[in-house]
Amino acid sequence: MPLHAPAADSPSTPQTDPQTGPQPTPVRTPPRAAMLVLEDGRTFHGDAYGAEGETFGEAVFNTGMTGYQETLTDPSYHRQVVVMTAPHVGNTGVNEEDVESGRIWVAGYVVRDPARRSSSWRATGTLDDALSEQGVVGISGVDTRALTRHLRERGAMRVGISTVETDPARLLARVREQESMAGTELAAEVSTREAYVVPAEPGPWGERRATVAAIDLGIKTMTPRRMAERGIETHVLPATATLEDVLAVGDDGPDGLFFSNGPGDPAATTDQVALLQAALAQGVPYFGICFGNQLFGRALGLGTFKLTYGHRGINQPVMDRTTGKVEVTAHNHGFAVAWPDGVGLDEPVTTPYGEARVSHVCLNDDVVEGLELRSPEGDLRAFSVQYHPEAAAGPHDAAYLFDRFCDLMSERKDA
Repeated sequence: MPLHAPAADSPSTPQTDPQTGPQPTPVRTPPRAAMLVLEDGRTFHGDAYGAEGETFGEAVFNTGMTGYQETLTDPSYHRQVVVMTAPHVGNTGVNEEDVESGRIWVAGYVVRDPARRSSSWRATGTLDDALSEQGVVGISGVDTRALTRHLRERGAMRVGISTVETDPARLLARVREQESMAGTELAAEVSTREAYVVPAEPGPWGERRATVAAIDLGIKTMTPRRMAERGIETHVLPATATLEDVLAVGDDGPDGLFFSNGPGDPAATTDQVALLQAALAQGVPYFGICFGNQLFGRALGLGTFKLTYGHRGINQPVMDRTTGKVEVTAHNHGFAVAWPDGVGLDEPVTTPYGEARVSHVCLNDDVVEGLELRSPEGDLRAFSVQYHPEAAAGPHDAAYLFDRFCDLMSERKDA
């Protein structure tokens, strides 16, 4: 079969009914026009993909070659317009098993060459239809390589996509009226409203190995599943949870505290930092992922900053400085922890809760990708990573971090 086989309703493949003979070829509806305008005025024209209308957000690019459904349903992408660098998107359709939350969270979607049909036995629908049904405005037929190069050179910026506006200047004016990602607190907009429990899976440890209080700042479905696989019962709490809510988990309080990934500026998220500081003061073992890493840094007295264009994809090399091993990891973050000026990455920083160290670093740009907190005696008390060890679409190099969390909780219980 040729690489681009003609679609079933194309003029080159007329339909034939065995009873009545050749049938008229359906007329394909011309694609709807769409326009994308960045806040610096750069404009791209293409075809509408998904819902009709207009949308705004922060333009970012994702370098993953697979896992687009996980990307779309990741709450961390709230208010972001995602540009896919992989040229062919939608070929495996969508299904009910690969979602990371109950809805698509991206503000808009940009692809170069959308698939004309789904080609997976697992598909229950097409990506185009899923975007349309959930009101996500997108654009296809765009030179995503040029767009990505522009964002790499100029940085992530506000953007608008419209299927109803024809004047770039008018759309640009509305783009520039939008709120910037810096300074926004978004966790409460994506968090669960009610607490719920994901039970542990029985194993060599018995029915349950540990109980964890997980603060939902934009948690992905796969995270409590990874914990359940290791015998952890996860109590997922809203972003507004208090220390009292956390300590009420379990028979005698939780064995550990977890902060999830999520959207927004960590500098604008203060209540959760205060909660984490109170938990650290009581010696509760802690594990944080992505946004949870940034808030851990702020709880320890470190700063955070906005990256020029962020890390988003499934091909980022990170070194675990505690083992010397290099992992290929999945990322989705636009902010990062700032290590103090004049302090080397191999030097500790003294905090009210112990000594903080850089445990992981990105080999592409030396961005801090993990932190650990140790007691004066050198015992691990808490740790976090900036990337995603739970990544459903892979890679799975960093799944061991959930085991490290189990070991941390076990050591505390045995102490």
